[in-house]
Amino acid sequence: MDKKIKVFVISDHPMAPSGVGTQTKYVITSLINTGRYQFICLGGAMKHPDYSPQKVEGFEDDWIIQPVDGYGTEEMIRSIIWNEKPDILWFMTDPRFYGWLWQIENEIRKNVPMIYYHVWDNYPFPMFNKKFYDSNDVIASISKVTYDIVNNVSPDVENHYIPHAVDPNVFKPRNNEELEDFKESVLAKADEKFTFFWNNRNARRKQSGTLVHWFNEFAEEVGPDNVQLVMHTDPGDPHGQDLVAIVKNLKADDGRILMSVDKVPPETLAKMYNVVDCTINISDAEGFGLATLESLSSGTPIIVNMTGGLQEQVTDGENWFGIGLEPSSKTVIGSQEVPYIYEDRLNKEDFLNALRTMYNMPEEERKALGAAGREHVIKNYNFENFSKQWVELMDNIHEKYGSWSTRKHYKSWTFEEVV
Repeated sequence: MDKKIKVFVISDHPMAPSGVGTQTKYVITSLINTGRYQFICLGGAMKHPDYSPQKVEGFEDDWIIQPVDGYGTEEMIRSIIWNEKPDILWFMTDPRFYGWLWQIENEIRKNVPMIYYHVWDNYPFPMFNKKFYDSNDVIASISKVTYDIVNNVSPDVENHYIPHAVDPNVFKPRNNEELEDFKESVLAKADEKFTFFWNNRNARRKQSGTLVHWFNEFAEEVGPDNVQLVMHTDPGDPHGQDLVAIVKNLKADDGRILMSVDKVPPETLAKMYNVVDCTINISDAEGFGLATLESLSSGTPIIVNMTGGLQEQVTDGENWFGIGLEPSSKTVIGSQEVPYIYEDRLNKEDFLNALRTMYNMPEEERKALGAAGREHVIKNYNFENFSKQWVELMDNIHEKYGSWSTRKHYKSWTFEEVV
C-alpha cells in the first residue's frame, strides 16, 4: 500500500461540541475513511486534563490529537512540521487567532501547502484580510457570503464553496416512543408549553441578552404558563452576558426561561431539537449557524436573522423552512484587529411578530415547515456530498501542489532593497 497522505490540522478540538470542532471532525473522518489519509491534530480552544498525545479510538496511528491551550504557538508548529513532515496543513476558524502562523507562512509553504477552511461573518469586503487570504494555497468557504467575500478580496487565490453539513442519521425526526424518557428527565413540560430553543455561544454578537429581554416580553403577553425558552449555552461565558443575572432581574426565573448548561453528545442534542417546537438564531452577524441547520435536519422549523450563512438555510429562494427576518438597520463596529464589519440589527416588533406567528401556527403547518427544512438539508447540506467534496479537493491539492521534495506552484517571497 502507498504511503498515506499526512495532514496536520490546526482547529478546535475535533471532539469539542463547537461548530468548528464538529466540522473539523467531519472533514477528518471523511478523509480517513478513504484509507489514504492520516492526521495529526492540535486539539485547540479548550482546557485539557492531560496534555500528552492521544490516539483516537478506532483509528490508532491514523488520528493523533495533540492537546493545546488556544491554537498552539509558532515554536510548536515548527516542531511538528519538521518532525512529522506532513503533506498538507489544514486549518479553520478566524484568521486573527493565527497571527504567528501568517508570520511564518514563508517557512511553511515552501514545503507544505496551506489549506484554509474559512468563515467570515458579514460584509463589507474585509480588505484587511487580504494579507491572510493571499498567504494560502487554497481556501474553502463555508457559506455563499464567505465565498463572495474571498473572491472579491483575493480573486487570485483558489477558492471553493463547501458549506457545513450535518449527519442526517443523527439529526433526524424521532417518534414519541424514542423521546418519552428524554422528555420526562430533561424537559418535562415540553408537551404543556410551546417551547422555543436557542443553541449558541453566549457572546455579544449572538444577542443572548436581547433574546432574554424580548422573549420575556412575549411570555408576559401570552402567559408564562404557556411558553418557555430553553437556552443551551454557558450563561457565565466571559465573552457574553451574565444571563442568570438578567433572568433574575426580569423575574423570569419561574420556568419561562431555562438554562441548559451541560455539554452533551450530538445524539442528545438531536433529541432536544425534536422535543422543542422552534429554534431561534437572531445573531447580528453569523458566518454559518450550525445549530439551525441541525434543527432543520431534525424536522424543527427556525426563526433567524437574514444575515450571513443563516439566510441560505431558512430559504432556498422559493420555499421557506421557518421565518427569516430582514434586518431593520446596519451598524458598523470594529476593533484594532477587525477595523470594520457590519452588524445586522433586528427590530424588536418584527421578532415578536415572528414569535407570535410561530406560536399561533397550526401544528400541522409548523411540522410541514420542518419536514420541508429536512429535505432542504438533505439536498444541499448532506454529509455524503460534504465528504465527497473534501476528498476530491484534498486529492487534487496533493496532486497539484505536492509537498517537500515534490512541492509545486509556490515561490517563496524575498526581501528586496528599495532604492
